[in-house]
Amino acid sequence: MIQNLSDAQINQFNNDGFLVIERLISNDTVKKLRNCFDQLFRGEFETGITPDEVNWQQGTGDPTLTRQICNGWKANRTIASVVTRSDMGESIAALGGWPGTRLMIDNVVWKPPGTRSILYHQDNAYLNWYTPSELLSCWIALDDTAASGGTIEFVRGSHQWQYSAPEGEFHGPKNYRRYMEQAAKREGVEPEIVYVEVPKGGGSFHHGWTWHGSGENKSSRPRRSLVLHGMRSDAHYDPAHLSQGTGTIYSRYKHLDDNLLDENYFPVIWRNDGYRTPEIDKFLKGAES
Repeated sequence: MIQNLSDAQINQFNNDGFLVIERLISNDTVKKLRNCFDQLFRGEFETGITPDEVNWQQGTGDPTLTRQICNGWKANRTIASVVTRSDMGESIAALGGWPGTRLMIDNVVWKPPGTRSILYHQDNAYLNWYTPSELLSCWIALDDTAASGGTIEFVRGSHQWQYSAPEGEFHGPKNYRRYMEQAAKREGVEPEIVYVEVPKGGGSFHHGWTWHGSGENKSSRPRRSLVLHGMRSDAHYDPAHLSQGTGTIYSRYKHLDDNLLDENYFPVIWRNDGYRTPEIDKFLKGAES
């Protein structure tokens, strides 16, 4: 369990746009999640539900690209048991100053040795299909991380820069820092890049406007990570922007007659009044709803 974040940690997050944590999950949980990664990238979906985005599969995926699946929690209950944890939701809400946290999506990410970079980007730039379009993420390392292994990189204080529209090829660009460096030039600053180097089970939280990306894995070890992307518990669809950014994918869950975010797809994992989507625990146990 994550201990309650201190005022000093929250202040550091507000200043830097990210916060590194040495321990988020146990080594036993790391081991279980690694097994789930093997299954998911072989196309084995425990629940019978295909994740919303499957960007790489064994036998057909480009071996030079980072393997990624979005919303693996729907396909695998072990993944779900981590990304729906109430303590993670509470930590995200504390950092964001939110009344509560919904699970927006998760990312299942695997960078074997030799795989190429991930473009520097700002998450919030893709998310104006809901409002308030705020995002705060928890990145969990399943392997010991190092700069040479293509760990996640943050630019300190970049969440305070002018917002930028998304540009460029996301997977495997030749110059993965290009658009971040252009944004830094517009700000008139030299970007301070911080590599998240933590033991397995550690990780970080980052703001939705913080510039981040990752380089090529030049090491001899894989770099696996699980990412929980949280949205405010009081967020709802913005019908004027459903066809923009990732709204082209996640607007499929919109109700016909209102703009509410369905908790079946965007569950509330923690709220300050004690509420949590009741169906989560049933799902984790494999019970029928």
